[in-house]
Amino acid sequence: MSFNTTKEAHSTTVAESQERGSLLFQKVEDYKLLVKFRLSLTVVFSSVMAYLIASSTTINWLAISILALGGFLVTGAANTLNQVLEKDYDKLMRRTANRPLAAGRMQVSEAVLAAGFMSVTGISLLALFNVWAALFGTIALMSYAFLYTPMKRISPIAVVIGAFPGALPVLIGCVAVQGELTMLGLALFGIQFLWQFPHFWSIGWLGHEDYANAGYRMLPSRNGQRDRNTGWQAFLYAAFLLPVVPIPWYLDVSGWISMTIVLLLTAIYIALSWNFYQQNDRKSALRVMFFSFLYNPAVLIALFLDKI
Repeated sequence: MSFNTTKEAHSTTVAESQERGSLLFQKVEDYKLLVKFRLSLTVVFSSVMAYLIASSTTINWLAISILALGGFLVTGAANTLNQVLEKDYDKLMRRTANRPLAAGRMQVSEAVLAAGFMSVTGISLLALFNVWAALFGTIALMSYAFLYTPMKRISPIAVVIGAFPGALPVLIGCVAVQGELTMLGLALFGIQFLWQFPHFWSIGWLGHEDYANAGYRMLPSRNGQRDRNTGWQAFLYAAFLLPVVPIPWYLDVSGWISMTIVLLLTAIYIALSWNFYQQNDRKSALRVMFFSFLYNPAVLIALFLDKI
């Protein structure tokens, strides 16, 4: 064999290795998109923080790891089923056109198989805590995939429906450690439930054209357009937070410092939502959206401060 032939064979081997590495990288990236990796991590964060807030004992890192993994898998399964059902509509939106199913890089059968594995494993892990955790995990998965997802093309009531599974992670975290439904669990559920409306409606306002291209009806207006009613609804739900956020303090779960922080954050959220109603423009919607990203984790961290 000549030197040139050996060199060519080596080059071919290197090229094949690089191609396999590239394909593996793309597959990993596709699965991250499929499960909405960053969104799933925020869900896990909410559940774990609720577990820590509700816990009256030392931190059980094994239990937290099981909760985090179970919650991530259930959330990933719900997001995967969402993309299976919406793959033809995802093609029509700029923000979702590159998802693996919409772009044709993954078969539906592969995604459904992955969703089945994640849902069974995730619910099984939650069941290690108690039946409440497994039940709420199942409800969150089913309602997000099979109620919220199809309803988005029918009515803006989908945001209300989606807020229920969206708030269940904190309730799962509470029942995982407490073993029953408590006022604390319901209070944290209420905070996360109400927080979602200014959050989603500011996003819906900003991405209105993209959503409209896919036939989604996300804004709470009679004609589905960007009118001031979206900001008004955002303001109302932000204001509804005021009587709910002090409940952990009433229950002696949090102290004055953390409750003052939470009330201040809520007041800012209400003010920004009111400005969104008044201005009805991109700048005011962006302010609500960006602050909403901060609000929920900041509230949970503040409530946890008294546990340290």
